[in-house]
Amino acid sequence: MHAVIFDVIQGRPEVREVPEPKAPPGGVVVRVAATGMCRSDWHAWAGHDEITLPHVPGHELAGVIAEVAPEVTRWRVGDRVTVPFVCGCGRCAWCRSGQAQVCPDQEQPGFTHWGSFAEYVALHAADTNLVAVPDGVDFAAAASLGCRFATAYRALAGRARLAEGEWVTVVGSGGVGLSAVMIARALGGRVIAVDRNPEALAVAAALGAEHTLLTDGTDVPATVAGLTGGGSHVAVDAVGSEQTCADAVLSLRRRGRHVQVGLLPPVDGHPRVPMARVIGWELDVLGSHGMAAADYPAMMALIEQGALAPQRLIERTIGLTEAAGLLPRFDNATVAGMTMIDPAAP
Repeated sequence: MHAVIFDVIQGRPEVREVPEPKAPPGGVVVRVAATGMCRSDWHAWAGHDEITLPHVPGHELAGVIAEVAPEVTRWRVGDRVTVPFVCGCGRCAWCRSGQAQVCPDQEQPGFTHWGSFAEYVALHAADTNLVAVPDGVDFAAAASLGCRFATAYRALAGRARLAEGEWVTVVGSGGVGLSAVMIARALGGRVIAVDRNPEALAVAAALGAEHTLLTDGTDVPATVAGLTGGGSHVAVDAVGSEQTCADAVLSLRRRGRHVQVGLLPPVDGHPRVPMARVIGWELDVLGSHGMAAADYPAMMALIEQGALAPQRLIERTIGLTEAAGLLPRFDNATVAGMTMIDPAAP
């Protein structure tokens, strides 16, 4: 099969012919119909995650099952499926209780093993991790759910427990941030979107953001406090940097809830967070690490009903060759939505 692969950290990715994967015990092989490019893929390429080289990235995917291991009971060849980017082992107490996203023995395509920037990908513990894709949901929309959209949904609905009428500050209007804007509006929140890219903020406004803030020269916390009468109830850092985390935390009102979604690369050992404000204002700081397959039905129902439309977040679709060239530049790429890869495209 053809796949995007790199041999050294921060090395030049290229499209090469590599062996097709085999279904692991209890797992499947999926023919990839669509896979998203995410900032997390760039983190792996940059060396911020432990990976085995050579490596094929990619963790947001949807497609058709091509091979099924004998131990799998729920799935058959030909089934349309997607998968969370965190795949539980299927055996531990966390997986059995529906919390596979924190499984201590988790697998992550594109991180712990070769991922979906390829024509085929192997997935583990299929009976625990696979999610059926309804006929009315196209593969590109389903692929967008695996990381950014599902992570944003759990961040707001499951972790922050956003209530109708509450203010939400979303820092970052890339794939996660725009997903959070759409989901917050669907849940009845009032949204302030923050980004350095005017085009991304225009998309956020079209998705229902009540206010948009361009970071260039803007005191984000002070502006949010003025717009909301003291700060937002919920803040989401959808980027992952010291500045964006601080802007999100300091934008909260007293007793507010901060959800950290963007990965924070270490600076001088550990990223700095404004903990004095967290303590003094009794803020809740919540992590959100994807969403288990067991929690997908409620989100998928809203998509089928039209209340959520992840396909609106897809800015462009590219092939594997273009993806290989884009990956090293993706942390600085000017995007106003999600980049989707079609492995069958030229």
